[in-house]
Amino acid sequence: MTSREVVTRTIRFERPDRLAYDFPSKYGSDFVSVGELIKDEYSNVNAPEENVKEWTDEWGVVWRRLGNDIRGQAKEFPIKEWKDFELYKVPDFKDPKRWRGLEKVREKAGDKFLLGHGIEIYERIHFLRGLENTWADIYLERKHLEGLLDILVDINLEIIHHYAEAGVDGFISCDDWGFQDRLMIAPEKWREIWKPRYAKIYKTAREVGMYTFLHSCGYIVDILDDLIEVGLDVVHMDQQENMGLELLGKRFGGRLTFFSPVDIQKTMVRGNLDEIRAYCREMVKHLWRPEGGFIPRWYTDPVGAGHSPEAIDAMCEEFLKISKEIYGK
Repeated sequence: MTSREVVTRTIRFERPDRLAYDFPSKYGSDFVSVGELIKDEYSNVNAPEENVKEWTDEWGVVWRRLGNDIRGQAKEFPIKEWKDFELYKVPDFKDPKRWRGLEKVREKAGDKFLLGHGIEIYERIHFLRGLENTWADIYLERKHLEGLLDILVDINLEIIHHYAEAGVDGFISCDDWGFQDRLMIAPEKWREIWKPRYAKIYKTAREVGMYTFLHSCGYIVDILDDLIEVGLDVVHMDQQENMGLELLGKRFGGRLTFFSPVDIQKTMVRGNLDEIRAYCREMVKHLWRPEGGFIPRWYTDPVGAGHSPEAIDAMCEEFLKISKEIYGK
């Protein structure tokens, strides 16, 4: 099977012939992102060079880096008051220049699974408003909040349209919804406000033949059933120990695919190499099914997370060893 077929069969629970994976270059990956293949004037608007410590993205958010943090932290928010929104200019995702080169990405990706990024519909809100303002808006400014949310949903539908024409395989967005032990907002408010909007995005993606991915860290057990219900195929989950592998496997295993490294905050940082290898096996035991449902990966900011090269090697090599034990390859 090609990389694309292995990933697709894993997501569809159609018995791939090995574990799909996304590892650093020395071990290889079955994935390539649209962003890796397109280089134009929009490529770095939200991802400046690592030596830049402060910058403003195309949304008007001011970011600052501390230490080895690649992504940085949002520090200045352009919509401090809702009256600011009257003059706020949303980035133009209909601009043809933004999509220049997209027609070539399928060819460039070859037999890899091609993954395209969308716009956050929770994190982007609090990047624009600030986290505390966003939480208050749920109760005090819901009309304004939902109006901005609908703009972000429409942007995602525009992105999906372009990706579909280009032959992109999967659509991923990133919303960290959890604290360590609970959801950031009341689950019932999430269901009222965000659930129908994820449903609209995922319905559109699936209608054009794309698989749906969501990166979300923290404790998100309370909404995983809902995300599966509205069409999520793959959860890109970098933490598991705060929820428990056994719980995740029992409640959600076989119902969606886990796209995950060894827990990036606990075992991957604090465990010795044998403990990392053992955790790999626990992940397969609880999250994998013979039909599919589990894709191991690495965390792409190892320095910022405190992951040693030796830990990364132990994880990647163990998952590849397990794949050979299961499938003979």
